Amino acid sequence: MKKLFFGTNNDWVGFILRLTLGIIIWPHGAQKLLGMFGGGGFEGTMGFFTGMLHLPWIVGFLVILIEFFGSLLIIAGFATRAWAVAMIGLFTGIIFTAHIQNGFFMNWMGAQAGEGFEYHLLVIGISIALLIGGSGKFSVDAMIEKPNN
Repeated sequence: MKKLFFGTNNDWVGFILRLTLGIIIWPHGAQKLLGMFGGGGFEGTMGFFTGMLHLPWIVGFLVILIEFFGSLLIIAGFATRAWAVAMIGLFTGIIFTAHIQNGFFMNWMGAQAGEGFEYHLLVIGISIALLIGGSGKFSVDAMIEKPNN
């Protein structure tokens, strides 16, 4: 069970992927939890999720938890596979609840009603790669999974 949860290929690929994913997702979580980068903070975000989007409270809370704490733990390489599964679920849900009607492409020219889902597919793809290969070098997972000598 330990190997399944914390196992990693201990390579540069996992290291690069987890830093990329964590660094890209963390500011979104910081917007939602702390109000940084022009975000609404916890109360504003929860109000938007439950009021405007009519999401259950627990779903809104999990979005914030995964984006803020999950991204930090992915950067650290702790329980990366579990957090990758959470990211896959989160971004699949985001696609189907908020972006699929806008098509594939991002709204670069302002011609669409909203943003497409291409960015979300990149997050899902990186998360799948981390799920398969693990967190890579310099990760807490590698230290946990490493046999004691």
